[in-house]
Amino acid sequence: MIPRKKPGRLDDVRSNGWLDAMKSSSPPSKKVQKEAGVEDFSDDAKGVYSSWTFKYPSALNSFQQIVSHAKNKKIVIFLDYDGTLSPIVDDPDRAFISADMRSAVRDVAKHFPTAIISGRSRDKVYQLVGLTELYYAGSHGMDIMLPIRNELCTNGSLIKSTDQQGKEVNLFQPAREFLPMIDEVFRTLVDKTKEVKGAKVENHKFCASVHYRNVDENSWSVLAQCVHDVLKEYPRLRQTHGRKVLEVRPVIDWDKGKAVEFLLESLGFINSHDVLPIYIGDDRTDEDAFKVLRGRYQGYGILVSNIPKESNAIFSLRDTSEVKEFLGSLAKTMENQEI
Repeated sequence: MIPRKKPGRLDDVRSNGWLDAMKSSSPPSKKVQKEAGVEDFSDDAKGVYSSWTFKYPSALNSFQQIVSHAKNKKIVIFLDYDGTLSPIVDDPDRAFISADMRSAVRDVAKHFPTAIISGRSRDKVYQLVGLTELYYAGSHGMDIMLPIRNELCTNGSLIKSTDQQGKEVNLFQPAREFLPMIDEVFRTLVDKTKEVKGAKVENHKFCASVHYRNVDENSWSVLAQCVHDVLKEYPRLRQTHGRKVLEVRPVIDWDKGKAVEFLLESLGFINSHDVLPIYIGDDRTDEDAFKVLRGRYQGYGILVSNIPKESNAIFSLRDTSEVKEFLGSLAKTMENQEI
């Protein structure tokens, strides 16, 4: 049973840094991207961003360098969804991928193994993207669908299922035992946050998210306290931060970086020196993947951001329109047999 709030309980979320983390992971709403591109910056902001790109060069401006490094290697593409393939919007249910972006992803997937690794549920991100040519990993990589390969060893986390076309596939779900707990927490969070105007709770199967993009900043502490109180009853769950979202996830040694390694192994590249993985993402949850590629695989992490920030990525793209341009350039280069 969740204990009632007592006077002074908001000190909990302040003392453990939740409010600071919520603010640091939440750029001002005026900087939310539009599909067509970014809003105009002041001269000062443009200068700061330009300086930042010395450390994180544009992947478009560095395209020939990337292509040169890819010679005689197999490129594997990993993509986040929200903020990478679709713009960040106030209502996550309306974060649609454009027809042009879908076409760009389809063209890339014709030439390179391509996977989407999203915090959304795997079924939801497939519904939004609608391309059968891709690999899909939902819940930050805790729910991965891939072709049948009997040689994979996954300690009982692999089950057989069927995809949307009725084809037999493997599902890798390292947090499967947490399903009942996540369902329970989701229902509790919906109930406990219903009085916070603008809050939206989503069930992503192996994690739950509490969006505060439409919550008045003066109410953030109240919302954070609701989540804090609920999690006190679930020591096997932890809370992380995304872009104006609090996420509740199982306490397991798994993240998007581990998902990238698993997918590379599944594709036969785990011990390969002729592979060039490229991961494009915009969120702090993508940093684990950037770190993996920067280390063991000598691959390229590409951060999507129009706001300067520290990252484990090597290159940058300003917004979703630049992501589309980069993917289109990759596909065209392959069609011209330049890789």
